[in-house]
Amino acid sequence: MASATLSSKYQIAIPKAIRAELDLQAGQQFAVIPKGSAIELVPLRSLASARGLLRGADTTDYRDRTDRH
Repeated sequence: MASATLSSKYQIAIPKAIRAELDLQAGQQFAVIPKGSAIELVPLRSLASARGLLRGADTTDYRDRTDRH
């Protein structure tokens, strides 16, 4: 498990292995979400980067509007 230390300027450096695995870039923005005693950092990605993300998804069990009551 990777770890990081909070600096005196309240900054944290993300370990290189994590940056490489998630393809994080310098200057990238994150949503900071407090969860109890933990903090979740979620990379903010552009809508354009999501293009084609669901290509080839299985829609056979898709619930249509006709199924609603």
